[in-house]
Amino acid sequence: MPLTNTACNNAKIKEKAYKLSDSEGMYLEVMPNGSKYWRLKYRYLGKEKRLALGVFPSISLAEARDKRNEARKLLHSGIDPAEHKRSSKHKAINDAANTFEAIAREWHSLQTDRWSRAYPGKVMRCFEKNVFPHLGTRPISQIAPPEILECLRKIEKRGSLDVAATTKRLCGQVFRYGIQTGRCERDATADLRGALKSRRTKHYSAIEAKDIPDFLAALEKNDARLFARTQRAIKLSLLVFARPGEIRQAKWSEIEFKTKTWTIPAEKMKMRRDHIVPLSRQTIELLKEQYAETEHIQTDWVFPSQARPKMPMSDGTVTKAIERIGYGESMVAHGFRALARTTIREELGYDSEVIEKQLAHKTKNPLGEAYDRTQFLDKRRKMMQDWADYLDLAFQNSPSKK
Repeated sequence: MPLTNTACNNAKIKEKAYKLSDSEGMYLEVMPNGSKYWRLKYRYLGKEKRLALGVFPSISLAEARDKRNEARKLLHSGIDPAEHKRSSKHKAINDAANTFEAIAREWHSLQTDRWSRAYPGKVMRCFEKNVFPHLGTRPISQIAPPEILECLRKIEKRGSLDVAATTKRLCGQVFRYGIQTGRCERDATADLRGALKSRRTKHYSAIEAKDIPDFLAALEKNDARLFARTQRAIKLSLLVFARPGEIRQAKWSEIEFKTKTWTIPAEKMKMRRDHIVPLSRQTIELLKEQYAETEHIQTDWVFPSQARPKMPMSDGTVTKAIERIGYGESMVAHGFRALARTTIREELGYDSEVIEKQLAHKTKNPLGEAYDRTQFLDKRRKMMQDWADYLDLAFQNSPSKK
């Protein structure tokens, strides 16, 4: 006869545990200490087993029967209810430990040595501002594409389209790390291709080869009264076309006057490997002038800050100086790289592989990586001297020389 709530409440304590049967294998086990446990007896693969359904009265008779029915449905599907309960509990514990924030921070710590010094902080600030407040406590295995999209839409509403795209990319890397370590099964960002707004690609402003004479004339005339250091920084940017951050953070310890090379250490490079910049005769002369002016300051930086000599020139100094000499709408510091790439290829006839290697770009052709290092450096050394000579000739043809 099935149990009633009254029978469960009135079950007396005895010296030994005993059972009050309900139906379909479920019973209430009454213990000598007064505790009452719901159990389900069943057979799985020919073996008798038991499943705990909860404690009475916390779990009522009706609730216990619901649990029994769920267990029997699993049995009909060929699933052991006890094993299912254990695996579900394990998953719940695992999900609680493997939140998106926990996995993201773990992934971040493994990447730090591969990145430049400033980049880890930038990545973590992106997560802390844009992702963790919304998804940080969610189990990474349970996050669905719409949740990620909702998070990214908040960034888009601020007008930060580039940040939204970067955030999506970083989240995708965290999900893929989660897959690799068995904490989730799929990348929730994979289904968001084309879902974000995009702005038209904006290339760095750069003058053309025909504009070089006028640009050099304006720089030499220097009506804006630029500091000599800033003027030299612009000239060096034009001569070696390194990235603006590499120029302003150049150190004297990286310059070798005897071998006429500048070796930029891996931690400063986007490709995370040392990069050798051959220095032309004109570049060496410029650096010697700079050293003569700054030697008394006793600073490590080739281009120290005017206000704080123990610090490098501030970001944006070169671009602002370019604006002051009248080229703000057509040129930025990063534009020297595009100018050199195009002009050296079209005017001096150098192969793209050599130019790309000097730009510290990963080349598409295997030649760029496999070519004999010394021979390739010799080709770049000749190219850099030809480029400096080309700029000298351009200055000779500038309006100020006519």
